[in-house]
Amino acid sequence: MCRHLGWLGTEVSLSALVLEPPRGLLVQSYAPRRQKHGLLNADGWGVGFFDGGVPRRWRSAAPLWGDTSFESVSPALRSHCVVAAVRSATVGMPIEISATAPFTDGRWLLSHNGVVDRAVLPLPSSAESCCDSAILAATIFERGLDALGDTIAEIGTADPLARLNVLAANGSRLIATTWNETLSILRRPDGVVLASEPYDEDTGWADVPDRHLVEVSADRVTLTALDTKGTR
Repeated sequence: MCRHLGWLGTEVSLSALVLEPPRGLLVQSYAPRRQKHGLLNADGWGVGFFDGGVPRRWRSAAPLWGDTSFESVSPALRSHCVVAAVRSATVGMPIEISATAPFTDGRWLLSHNGVVDRAVLPLPSSAESCCDSAILAATIFERGLDALGDTIAEIGTADPLARLNVLAANGSRLIATTWNETLSILRRPDGVVLASEPYDEDTGWADVPDRHLVEVSADRVTLTALDTKGTR
């Protein structure tokens, strides 16, 4: 369910990250290679980027492949930190802009690749939508991104069928979790990419192990195993 991508590094165009790669999010919207659940990601798309320290978003409930406006403008939009996603809606969830990642609390941009039973989540008043991903995002924002690993392990314990790959950025940090979904990392000379699946055939791509927390800053990349006690 869904594919997402994060970037932290030097300024690049949104087109270079989302549209131009031969197997990027544009292609993953209709032909993902590693997606285990669903064949298409046609229920919306979103790109979030930092304009200085301010998070900006461009979201749609339509398929990415049909958006000629984004195709036209994205080469001119540049940022050092980006979170982007294409969506395959969970059955029963609304297809609307407010249900489409990335979500924000005004400081962070966040995407969720997966599914979670809403019964194990609180219902924060700040949730943008009633969909599972929006409620999960609001829960994470309320608990704080420094507690992301603990939050995901707790929710994963409460819902053994959950898929909880989360990707978030605040302009200086890029953090992600793997929980029953795929994630790959590419360390480029000009920055770091985290993506649900590789967007090209670069041999530098590496798979992130399941149930791990990834933290990217300007000078380091750290992988930490999540506490899975009681989840199996």
